[in-house]
Amino acid sequence: MRGDAAALDGLDEAARRRLPADAGRLERYVRLETPTGAAAALDALADLVVADARAAGFRGDRVPTADPASGDAVVLDLPGRGPRARDAPALLLAHHDTVHAVGSVPVRRDGDVLHGPGTYDMKGGLVVALAAAELLRAAGLGHRPVRLLVTPDEEVGSPATAGLIRDAARGAAYALGLEAPGAHGGLKTARRGSTRLRLHVTGLAAHAAVDPDAGVSATDELLDQLLAARRFLAEHPSVLANVGVVAGGTRTNVVAESARADLGLRFVTHASERAVLARLTEPVPVRPGADVRAEVLSRRPAWEPGAASQGLLAAVAAAAGRIGQDVTGAPAPGAADTNLTGAAGLPTLDGFGPGGGGAHAATEHVRLPALASRAALLAATLHGV
Repeated sequence: MRGDAAALDGLDEAARRRLPADAGRLERYVRLETPTGAAAALDALADLVVADARAAGFRGDRVPTADPASGDAVVLDLPGRGPRARDAPALLLAHHDTVHAVGSVPVRRDGDVLHGPGTYDMKGGLVVALAAAELLRAAGLGHRPVRLLVTPDEEVGSPATAGLIRDAARGAAYALGLEAPGAHGGLKTARRGSTRLRLHVTGLAAHAAVDPDAGVSATDELLDQLLAARRFLAEHPSVLANVGVVAGGTRTNVVAESARADLGLRFVTHASERAVLARLTEPVPVRPGADVRAEVLSRRPAWEPGAASQGLLAAVAAAAGRIGQDVTGAPAPGAADTNLTGAAGLPTLDGFGPGGGGAHAATEHVRLPALASRAALLAATLHGV
């Protein structure tokens, strides 16, 4: 116990000593830009992560997903050490895709701040996971086994990797997400559910001036469907809805034959999720001759606050206290892969990545010293929880 206590006392300092190397690793990862769907780039970064992880003691490799066009996921296992070597594993969840088009967010370092695509969301979390493993090994600290799953499609709802996440969660003691901290600076204890829904409308083309009544306007039908959805959603004020994409028609002198809209829906509770999806996934045409159908592009259920996450938060806070850190937690508005584990009842927390800001924006950045503090926190958690 005295040896462990001394190693824990030195964990923060050890993390700070390795910060230059970890900052360099993050910059390498960020400069390899990986927009969702860019399979070749995603796989190239996955290979780099695998090589770094193997050097840190992990075993594993890239694995195919349900959609080859999305690129491969990465599944890595770190064997347990010491008295906890045979305990159930901790599951770490991360992703290596970003929302940014290549070149849209220049990479630059300004003192202790690194700007660039994926710095905050969430390549910084990948660096934290590898640094924590290396800290545990260097300090000789025992820990439970660790499984690290890195997905290539999180930013679009993980449609090709949800099965991999559920498989990885089976038999795990708990799940930790490596996304950035919450706006409050602490860990995330719950998340809104997130569904991406596409409305497809098919009408009938006709000349808009010579024979307009022979046509059925898909764009008019789509507008009416969206207005009806808005009226219905007013009855569910806790639900966030965003019409992110609208497309349809061909020319101003042609009655539109097809149209579509992509909606992003966010839910606090399972009850509101069930009620809203039951209505919006069964649309009824407003005008004769129109065909309307809904397609669920991805769905992550609401992860509601509960005793499982609160109990895990208390244990993590105790581990953090042993290295002089204070940890708090609160629900978060955004969704992530941890929705799948938290909603399934597995004790789950998110937000173990480094602090910064500008997620999904041109201002995305991470504070580099946070890499060290978060790596020390994760190492202490894997050792003590």
